Amino acid sequence: MPVCCALDEDAVNHKTITKEVRKAYRKYDEQASNWIEQYTAEGGRIYCQAGCFKCCDMPIRISWAEALTISESLTDEQFTKIQRHANKVWVNAHKSKNSDEYAENHRKFVGFCPLLDKTSGGCTLYGDRPIRCRDTYSGMPAHFCGAGALSKLSSSELRQYQRTVRSAEVFDGYSHYIAPLEDLSLPAWNRFSLLMKREMGLEVWGDFWYLVTMTRNPDFVEALTLKNRRKVIQKLQELGLYHEEIVQLD
Repeated sequence: MPVCCALDEDAVNHKTITKEVRKAYRKYDEQASNWIEQYTAEGGRIYCQAGCFKCCDMPIRISWAEALTISESLTDEQFTKIQRHANKVWVNAHKSKNSDEYAENHRKFVGFCPLLDKTSGGCTLYGDRPIRCRDTYSGMPAHFCGAGALSKLSSSELRQYQRTVRSAEVFDGYSHYIAPLEDLSLPAWNRFSLLMKREMGLEVWGDFWYLVTMTRNPDFVEALTLKNRRKVIQKLQELGLYHEEIVQLD
């Protein structure tokens, strides 16, 4: 992946976008907190707690609006770490044969988010973490969140897991992550979509670390000004900055 340059912020007016993103984050956090308070008061249990980071090696999809917000808050050291991580993402995208392999190899070879402090188990950019990081809550013990956890279960354990996530209303029928808290993030996703259409003329979605890195790549940013999906993709391909696994345009 090409090395990025510093972004001339005067060339891109994104203050309105980042302000609205943070507003959506605050609204989600408030609604999620209220839901969790009621759920736990009724006897429900959420297993996520401070210091647990078993899910922090998952691939994360974000919007360009969020990428701008995150980039705005990074120190130079943090950005350098994200850039190195994005290089691994780029290699994984080109080596993986399909989306399932890409996701599996991300956890195996790309590894944990560089914004994670493994000593404390905390996020070093917690206030501006993406909505996907905010809405992922486990309704089962943390060991189910680790890479390859289900493949390590015996046949009987796997059947019990499947019965649990299918029978409990708090799950979506497929995994142990809490569905209502994911549903609460839908207005934020919709808000980001509208923001990008209004301010940029198109939507850009993709890998967390790659998009954050690209916010400071003048060639990538300039390509977005074409506003036409086909033309933007063509330009990014010419620049060697496009892979459909980590950049999606609507």
